[in-house]
Amino acid sequence: MNLFEVGQLFITGISGLTLTEEEKTFIQDNNIGGVILFKHNYTDPGQLAELVNEIQTLRDEYPLFISVDQEGGRVRRFQTHFTQFPSMYKIGEKDSPKLTFEVHKVLAEELSACGINLNFSPCCDVWSNENNKVIGDRAFAKTTQDVEKHVSAAIRGLHTGNVLACAKHFPGHGNTSKDSHYDLPYVKKSLEEIRNDELPPFVKASKSRTEFVMMAHLVVDAIDKELPCSLSPKAYKFLREELKYKKIIITDDMEMKAISDHFSYPEAARIALTAGADVLIYRSFEKTKEVYQSIMNDIKEQQLKKIDLEGKIKRVLDCKKRFFQEYKPIYIPSLSKVFKESHRTEILEKLDLNE
Repeated sequence: MNLFEVGQLFITGISGLTLTEEEKTFIQDNNIGGVILFKHNYTDPGQLAELVNEIQTLRDEYPLFISVDQEGGRVRRFQTHFTQFPSMYKIGEKDSPKLTFEVHKVLAEELSACGINLNFSPCCDVWSNENNKVIGDRAFAKTTQDVEKHVSAAIRGLHTGNVLACAKHFPGHGNTSKDSHYDLPYVKKSLEEIRNDELPPFVKASKSRTEFVMMAHLVVDAIDKELPCSLSPKAYKFLREELKYKKIIITDDMEMKAISDHFSYPEAARIALTAGADVLIYRSFEKTKEVYQSIMNDIKEQQLKKIDLEGKIKRVLDCKKRFFQEYKPIYIPSLSKVFKESHRTEILEKLDLNE
């Protein structure tokens, strides 16, 4: 294994609308695998495309994953110019997988036009707990069967629009009352209930060829009473064996308090990679840098074995090889056609989705 490839196991946040010199140097010198973008990284499609072009000049063999949480509803990082779709629960109420497909195809076409190639969507969670505010209307429905049929359509829509999908939050965040951004949620269901109620949408996502599944920061008693799923070898084994899933498993943001209140950042990263995570997400550049250096030190001191990382790196590079071998810089003037106001109005009217 080439140590230069270890950076492929990280997706980092960045500080602003353009890269700092420190960010450029770190991403390029350490072959970082991807970037996650937030509201503070965006003003308009032209600026976004220029930022993505700038990031991709730092690539080594393959382009970086340029990722975002653009679900629709209240989780949308790009809130102007892009078509503002309602929540997935509202989409689900239309009871039309064809509509769900069209929404995600349009969403992906707009993201792809600006160089975004990975969307952390769809939510495969079932909104079965009325008190669950963190998922709530981010879910397609309150029943397993309804969520299941929309998940497949969403993934196909994103892929048709040239954006990779990520099924989240395994093994199901819809029945919790705590928000893992601020606290560590617990799921008390039996394994049989989890298999019946929570897993079918993820099974559907796997069969729909999602390239990513996101592991949630929650303790599921039936799987592992001690560790949150994102740090639990039992949870990763459960996902691999139960779904026969062979592609990339990514953690939720490792800076969420469900993890950071209980573990140091370097410790949590080492545990997650050892447990079975392929890729770690950090919303801030500073934390990515700190943890990357710690992981490299762990490898040198043999606290992490190179052989355990080889399969992860192979999965990441295989995905990039299959989907985006080369990067063609975005031609900024071409964006005006995609982001015409009349075009967006027409989409929402056609889909009968005006809020």
